[in-house]
Amino acid sequence: MKLDELIEYLKYKDLINFKNVEISGISYNSKTTKKGDIFVCLVGEHTDGHEYAQLAVDSGAVALLVERKIENINVPQVQVQSTKYQIADIADRFYSSPSKGINLIGVTGTNGKTTVTHLIQKILEENNQKCALIGTLGYKLSSTSEYRNAKHTTPQSPELQATLRMIKDIEKIDNVVMEVSSHALEQNRVGGCRFNGAVFTNLTQDHLDYHITMENYFKAKALLFNRLSEDSFAVINIDDEYGERFLAEVPENVKKLTYGVKKQADVMAKNINFSTSGAEFTLVTSGSEYPVSLHMNGMFSVYNVLASIASSIAMGISIDVALIALQNVRGVAGRFEVVNKRPLVIVDYAHTPDGLENVLKTAREITPANGKLICLFGCGGDRDATKRPKMGAIAQKLADRIVITSDNPRSEDPQQIITDIIAGLKSVDPEIVTVEPDRGEAIAMLKTIANNNDVVLIAGKGHENYQILKDKTIHFDDREEAKKVFAGSVI
Repeated sequence: MKLDELIEYLKYKDLINFKNVEISGISYNSKTTKKGDIFVCLVGEHTDGHEYAQLAVDSGAVALLVERKIENINVPQVQVQSTKYQIADIADRFYSSPSKGINLIGVTGTNGKTTVTHLIQKILEENNQKCALIGTLGYKLSSTSEYRNAKHTTPQSPELQATLRMIKDIEKIDNVVMEVSSHALEQNRVGGCRFNGAVFTNLTQDHLDYHITMENYFKAKALLFNRLSEDSFAVINIDDEYGERFLAEVPENVKKLTYGVKKQADVMAKNINFSTSGAEFTLVTSGSEYPVSLHMNGMFSVYNVLASIASSIAMGISIDVALIALQNVRGVAGRFEVVNKRPLVIVDYAHTPDGLENVLKTAREITPANGKLICLFGCGGDRDATKRPKMGAIAQKLADRIVITSDNPRSEDPQQIITDIIAGLKSVDPEIVTVEPDRGEAIAMLKTIANNNDVVLIAGKGHENYQILKDKTIHFDDREEAKKVFAGSVI
């Protein structure tokens, strides 16, 4: 693609050294820049891409997208207001707006995004429609295919647009369901994407190290909804305290569907019951009732299922088809995943106060009267520290015994993170509270703490198979560690 074609609709401030060069790719990392690329000088918290422009040119970049003129570089420079936001514009243009030809559904919220995207994918496939998925675990082209790695919940715009183009043209898939993070919305990584549907799961405290306030967090999430166009749909959890506000963000001509358990909604669940085999409830929608039996467990699973059913209704898919798909789902990796039966050991991704509370309440529902509920968890380093004492208080309130350990400490001192968690405890009685900074050792200790009738929740990392330390990232998988520790128990 020629440079003038790439920037034809771009709002730019100036063109410097303009030559109509051929652009064969987009890069924003000088280490991976290839011959023919336009190099985007992203300005971030810790790095400024303008400082790496010469390295990019030396690697073959034939043009630059800049916020300020760079002296002594002779390749064309396209000066824009914000490279962070406008990289999405050129990515969408370069890959010929792939989302225009795809039924693209975005799912956002603090918790539940991964599960809801998987459920919607299953429903579409049950309806004989191919569907790809993009999210936390990577991207996959069907529910039975392997994941391909992703660096972020929502990829940077060039990778995202390239993936959408590949899904559409090479794989011939017309449906994509995607997790959309607040970072991706605020940073415009999904700029250029035309969403046919948007789903809101919930909004609770998370990422305040980045957004600073809940209001900023809400505004970032709301971007997915207030940009919807006619002939699209919005699915909103009306029980959430932000539900009405999200509903108000949806443009007038967009189809709106609400779901919930407590408030009147378009899609509801009643007569909810939990057991060790899963959840059961009665689905109520459009004046009709349907019995639902799930292999998944917990109130959060009920909400996730309601979200996916409301989405399928919005897409015109039969409820009977949706229920067949949902009742066959065994769960999502690292989401209330059972790795041992006696004691019952569950691994979950819960890493926010609300997430931990929901999962512990579900675990309590299936804890035998003669058993205790044990919770092992930690909090990530270089992230919102204000949630640490809150998570400590929640764990102590809802579990019979807690083991406090490390999560991904990153550059922080693991002991300081643990101290922050302990600040939320009413008691540090060693019969109730155990502290072990080494996560592997902490999981090993569960063997001596837990009896066969107990329920053990290992929270925080879920599907992750790594741990980020101060100076390195190591392989670490809660599920693998738990299976090793409880080898020989009833599985």
